[in-house]
Amino acid sequence: MRFDPAALTAEAVVAAMADAVVVLDVDQRVVQWNRGAEELFGWTLTEVIGHPVPMVPDDRKAEYHAVLERVRVGRPISITTRRIHRDGGLLDVRASFNRLTDVHGAMIGWVCVFHPHTLTPSETELEQLHLAERAHLVRRLTDMMTDIGADQDVEEILGRVVTGLTELTGADAGGFALIEGDSLRLASAARLSHKLLGFRAGLRHSLLGELLAGGKKVLLTTDEVRPLQDLVWADLKGLRTVALCVCEVRGRPYGGLYALYRRRRISHLELEMLELLAAHAGVALGNAMAYRETVRQRAHEHAIVESSADGIAVLDRRGRVRKWNRSAAELTGSGRSEVVGNPPPFPVPTEPGQLLRHRMDNGRWLEVLVTDIAGTGERVVDFRDITPAKELEEQKDLFLATAGHELRTPLTVVRGLSSTLAERWEQFSDAERRCHLASIADRSERMARLVDNLLLGVQAGNGQLPVRVRACDVGAALRGVFSAFRPLAVGHELELRVPERLPRVLADPEATDVIVSQLVENALKYSPDGGTVAVAAEVEDDRVVITVTDQGVGIDPVDAGRIFERFVQGETGDRRRFGGLGLGLYIVQQLAEAQNGRISAHPNEPCGTQMRFTLQRVSGHKGAFGEKVEATAPEEDGDRPA
Repeated sequence: MRFDPAALTAEAVVAAMADAVVVLDVDQRVVQWNRGAEELFGWTLTEVIGHPVPMVPDDRKAEYHAVLERVRVGRPISITTRRIHRDGGLLDVRASFNRLTDVHGAMIGWVCVFHPHTLTPSETELEQLHLAERAHLVRRLTDMMTDIGADQDVEEILGRVVTGLTELTGADAGGFALIEGDSLRLASAARLSHKLLGFRAGLRHSLLGELLAGGKKVLLTTDEVRPLQDLVWADLKGLRTVALCVCEVRGRPYGGLYALYRRRRISHLELEMLELLAAHAGVALGNAMAYRETVRQRAHEHAIVESSADGIAVLDRRGRVRKWNRSAAELTGSGRSEVVGNPPPFPVPTEPGQLLRHRMDNGRWLEVLVTDIAGTGERVVDFRDITPAKELEEQKDLFLATAGHELRTPLTVVRGLSSTLAERWEQFSDAERRCHLASIADRSERMARLVDNLLLGVQAGNGQLPVRVRACDVGAALRGVFSAFRPLAVGHELELRVPERLPRVLADPEATDVIVSQLVENALKYSPDGGTVAVAAEVEDDRVVITVTDQGVGIDPVDAGRIFERFVQGETGDRRRFGGLGLGLYIVQQLAEAQNGRISAHPNEPCGTQMRFTLQRVSGHKGAFGEKVEATAPEEDGDRPA
């Protein structure tokens, strides 16, 4: 290392001084801390080197920043102030601050000299006047920010802060620029043209960008240091000085508070007030933003709760309803005015996470779940309508019982007759053997139809019914069904009424055969006393309507809307004695819809039922030269899932 006598002499002088000498770099970090500083403040050089000074009280930090910034652009300052000893005690000191420059005159830091100080009577009087002035400004600042802090509107707070800025700092004008990404936007201004509001500029090359890059709290610049006429603040005629401070909200830079002066010289007290005002404004803005976020969050939560399909209630410590959403009113039939302040109209689980099922007086089944709100004693009750699921569960139970019964009866016959034939074959005559085998075949066919219906029911539930829609002759399909059932219509009169020239329809012949066969089978089944079962077809507009009419027990109005559901059969009268799985009409409806058809049930006067099945007819249209062309659906390869 090259020997530097000048540097050694300077270090020796600083070290030998009885006063406390602290040297700071441009980032306001300690680079020298002599023995006098160690003795006065209690910290050693090792503890403070490379760090900000530790002995500035919180209530004097704004003053400290203001003094350093004022010295940076002006003359030395000497003030009477207070500092902290390492043991926590307060020290009255006289502090002198001066710029530290290199051989070229460029600033490289500050030199701060401190010594204990007991005020003389005249100094005491001046200090008291100074403290009284500062105390007055601080009280005015506190009162102003208390009033501003009561406002919850961010834009209104910014406007009032800038207006108060001119009073507290003596500024001729002021403004607040918001940080928005990489740019600044002038959000509020006082004593400047309103046309400037909304003005945008890049953050990086702005005064605020310079302040943020330097890591300082306050920045002071004059027209002696740099030209100010290119700045937006030049709207103030005669602008000589700009002072600004970072305003932080929740620990992050939110914007810059600017004080504009026509004079070049301002005191460190004005800079101190600027920093204090920015700090208070950050708190007020943070509170307003938190309030706005709380309101937004509550509105969001309220919207979610109100739009929930589940019923949601909030109960207080005594189990009384405080909140009751729209779905809760719809599910229970009890409005807010009826339940708020009272217990809910259903039992509530005693333990969180416990599920409770309850049937309301209106027949609706509810599933109720409760959750405790930590720290408040309140409970959130969530309940939903499980009536369809409950009904489906009951229907499935009935289906299993019915399926078991329907399969057991023919299976018992098959098993019994087959065992009998196997054991006593030689003892039966040929006629008796044929009779028993015919019974086995009949019961086996019945079981096969039951199994087929089960498989079709599964396919229908999965939306995978094998349907191929194409142009076909529905009249031929109806005549085929009629021929198949005529020998089975014992005790019934089976009629077929189909026009000779019935239009072709867009349908699946096999699916149509299943539909009509099921409808005829039902008509015969539910007409135990005989009567006429009529199969008919006619044209209505662009559709062909197929009807199957009987004179049987009919459909109870209670069941009319449910007979096409899975596992559903009429529950009233004597219809349960007819057996069945409750899948036939469900499969019929799915097959009809798969080929763009419709099916419905209607009463037949004076008794019985009319099932109405419609299909799209094949329409004709004119060709390019006026000839009539028959439109048909294209043939498809393979099955098309419905």
